[in-house]
Amino acid sequence: QVQVVESGGGLVQPGGSLRLSCAASGRIFRINMMGWYRQAPGKQQRELVAAIFSGGNTNYADSVTGRFTISRDNAKNTVYLQMNSLKAEDTAVYYCHVLNTVQTTTTTYWGQGTQVTVSS
Repeated sequence: QVQVVESGGGLVQPGGSLRLSCAASGRIFRINMMGWYRQAPGKQQRELVAAIFSGGNTNYADSVTGRFTISRDNAKNTVYLQMNSLKAEDTAVYYCHVLNTVQTTTTTYWGQGTQVTVSS
């Protein structure tokens, strides 16, 4: 099993910044991807915010490009999401997503979520 723990959410004013962290631990063999999804109030689906792959490539949602930066510390199996110029529409529960491969089996793991609220 793999445990995924997020931290760093909170309340911030529009235009402010927050940094989210996510650490994976446990039976880790090869992490293919670590990323962040979010679920806004009243929406049923989570949307991809940003992802970083084992080779270092990154992918961002159009709505956060230029404002958010994802990075990864491979030695610590930790991923970070630096969020700048936050807007009210960024308010959501943010979930860390990890793809871990053991031999030929790839399994998805999710964190418990961390609330980000952007409000004046």
